[in-house]
Amino acid sequence: MKDQSRKRHIAKTITWRMVGTLDTILLSWLITGNPWTGLKIGLAEVVTKMVLYYFHERVWFKINLSEKGVIRESRKRHIAKTFTWRGVGTLDTMLLSWLITGNPLTGLKIGLSELLTKMILYYLHERVWYRTNYGLPNRK
Repeated sequence: MKDQSRKRHIAKTITWRMVGTLDTILLSWLITGNPWTGLKIGLAEVVTKMVLYYFHERVWFKINLSEKGVIRESRKRHIAKTFTWRGVGTLDTMLLSWLITGNPLTGLKIGLSELLTKMILYYLHERVWYRTNYGLPNRK
């Protein structure tokens, strides 16, 4: 189960990063008025967010197993994961945006604008992945 769960977490990391990067690029472009700045911020996030997301998934996987090694799933869990991930992701976005634009206020605006869009997108992403058995051979 361990190797399969890692494959699942890598696949979830990649699909979430595609969704998240597009959202960041669009929001950064709208806030700065510069499509290149939006692209720079979005692409800079790809590496940092994939690493952070993978470890976030691993932590949630380890703390959410029953004694029998079965993953306990629920909407409450998905909501809790949404909030913890958004905290990590927002901090990363704000710092990267600040570094790229040189303006801490722009970093703050971009990070705060993502709070709502990313939480909705992340929750929907979690629900879609909950419905798939990829990487969970024991789940029916």
